[in-house]
Amino acid sequence: MSASEFHDVADALAQAVDAQRLERRLRGLAQHGGVPTGGVARQALTAEELEARRWLARDFATRPGYQVGIDAAANVYIRRAGTDAAAAPVMTGSHADTQPLGGWLDGAFGVVAGLEVFEALDSLDIATRRALDVVIWTNEEGSRFAPGLMGSVSFTAADRLADFLSVADSQGVSFETARDAAVADFRTHAKRQGWPWMERALGAPVHAYLEAHIEQGPVLEAQGLQVGCVTAIQGVRWYRVSVPGRSAHAGTTPLANRDDAQAKAIAMAHAVLAHARDCGDERLRVTIGRWDCAPGAINTIADRVDFTVDARHPDAGALDAVRAVMDAALPPGARIDVLQDKPTVRFAPQLVALTTAACEALGMRHLQMLSGAFHDAMPMAGFCPTAMLFAPSIEGVSHHPAEDTPIADLASCTRALAWCLLQLAESAPANTPGSRT
Repeated sequence: MSASEFHDVADALAQAVDAQRLERRLRGLAQHGGVPTGGVARQALTAEELEARRWLARDFATRPGYQVGIDAAANVYIRRAGTDAAAAPVMTGSHADTQPLGGWLDGAFGVVAGLEVFEALDSLDIATRRALDVVIWTNEEGSRFAPGLMGSVSFTAADRLADFLSVADSQGVSFETARDAAVADFRTHAKRQGWPWMERALGAPVHAYLEAHIEQGPVLEAQGLQVGCVTAIQGVRWYRVSVPGRSAHAGTTPLANRDDAQAKAIAMAHAVLAHARDCGDERLRVTIGRWDCAPGAINTIADRVDFTVDARHPDAGALDAVRAVMDAALPPGARIDVLQDKPTVRFAPQLVALTTAACEALGMRHLQMLSGAFHDAMPMAGFCPTAMLFAPSIEGVSHHPAEDTPIADLASCTRALAWCLLQLAESAPANTPGSRT
């Protein structure tokens, strides 16, 4: 297929994306775990999420040329066959689990956007050389089982799955138990419904991975843009700071005689936040997310304070500077523990160029930008060529029932996704072996 022919087909495919159909499926998915007062409660591998996975697969599993499967980490796959069964598939998707009470789009949009691309391909009877997989990753959020990204990490590094199996939720249910139940549930349902089945192994070859997601930030909306072409996920370091002191009576102990853990911790926290405010780098993000004080009595001087620092920036040097401020402000006897240190993950330049070309070809207002949050694309970037597309978030709200995006923007992002997936899967003419005629 020539370049001009490809552009004609890709443009037609983008136009075949149906905003109303996209919204209907998103609204339908939100009913699984939907809360009457607003928001969605669909944590990883709960009954609500297992039901949602079956519901998402249902519309495609009985169509000619489709198969479903589930792997050892309980990641679910919906595959649209290609004409070359030996070629590694192109993968898209995201996650269906939510925060304990989250919004209707985080993760869900990426899964449904991939399925809408399937709908558009089917409507035009377009065959692709490579198969296309929509994946529903397991436990991206980490709100039931910590840490997050368990499914995508296990897919890209199968030996890591063993590290997660004994992790338990707040009710004492292990990830292994929930994983086993999820695998059995999906396999049993697929067999009962007669769905064509495929085995999908952890670490199976993937030609490329492209994930659509809502931005979860305010940048695109503030600039009136339709799509973000994500270049990287910025680096993050998490710290726990433990500051000791000595308890004493609040009313009888002079200030000069106190060893006040609270006062020392506040001074250190102020130094870190002041650095973030005054360093002149607007890309730096510093957050103190937890603050625990003991004994916690109103009339007792604190003898211990533990607090966390979340520092994010695309450049390691800026994160080093935050750590230097923390070290300089650390009180005697206090300790800093590193909870997480993830360097910036840069996406494949050729895929970033492809997403940009898609937006330009489709006349969409777009921006190359960083992601400030983790996504399943992070571990995938070390496994195969990977990139992401963002749709705007209203006021940047996410992980909250008020999370929202205009359907027109979700459709625009899905059209760009369709354009890119067609290119990656190498379009073949309709009515060739394996096409749906």
